[in-house]
Amino acid sequence: MPDDAFFSRTSKPIYKPDFRIIMAEYCRDALAPTEIVWPTHKMLNQAGRYRVSFMLIHNDHAWRHHGGPPPTLTALQALVGTSARQTAAFVATLKAARFVTVESDPEDARLKCLRAAPALVVEIGRSGRLFVAAMDRLADRQPALAGTLAEPECLGELVYRSARHVLRHGMLTEPFPRILRLTNRDCGYPLLTAVAGAHYAASVPDAPAAMPLSLRALADHLMVSRAHVGNLLQEAEAAGWFRTDGRSLTFFDPSLLEEFEFWAACQMVFYDDLAASICAEAHRQGAAGA
Repeated sequence: MPDDAFFSRTSKPIYKPDFRIIMAEYCRDALAPTEIVWPTHKMLNQAGRYRVSFMLIHNDHAWRHHGGPPPTLTALQALVGTSARQTAAFVATLKAARFVTVESDPEDARLKCLRAAPALVVEIGRSGRLFVAAMDRLADRQPALAGTLAEPECLGELVYRSARHVLRHGMLTEPFPRILRLTNRDCGYPLLTAVAGAHYAASVPDAPAAMPLSLRALADHLMVSRAHVGNLLQEAEAAGWFRTDGRSLTFFDPSLLEEFEFWAACQMVFYDDLAASICAEAHRQGAAGA
């Protein structure tokens, strides 16, 4: 896991005057709808399914750019924590959604390699790219690092390097128990960003307007059932995390806000470091080829 020196660096973004309005913008952008018809929030915003997608991109990128082994289903099953059967079933769903294609290994046609479609890279890399964009705004950085991540191959490299860190050191969510608990539920993390966005909209001047927190609005946006949203809200209220009145936020635990902001600051520093190294390497390669 990151050491004390890493965690100490997270105070830099947190103490910036614009940190909370930029967090409000992150919450808005994290909930932005995609052009994909499939219910991507439900499909990808659950820790187990996210990890399968995350590692699938890692394996694909490692094979095509870093001399890794062929990214077969068997190789993926060896990396993720879900059962082999569950992994195979979810990969089949990703294929049906055209998030994944299959191609033969040029050196051994018997090996079927899983290729991540650009749409999957964009969805899995979305949060990391948004955290880099947040650092761009905090630093008033021009040109913006996040701009280079608009290209799926660069974003795939960001996901690859992040996954490589996870394989060596573990998930970055582990020091954040409530974030971790919510990410283990279908759409738990997007729901948290909606609630945090509502808090910022009510408390931070010039923050973007929040989406309504009614069961219908949340269920329609996340493409899950109202019953599921209701269960998440009831569990959060029972735990003392946040409470709504059927449309708007009425209570948000300050300690959860602190945990969410510390988590976000860690993500900003982590992904910004990765993006900076990717851009520096691309610049060196461009200079060498000139």
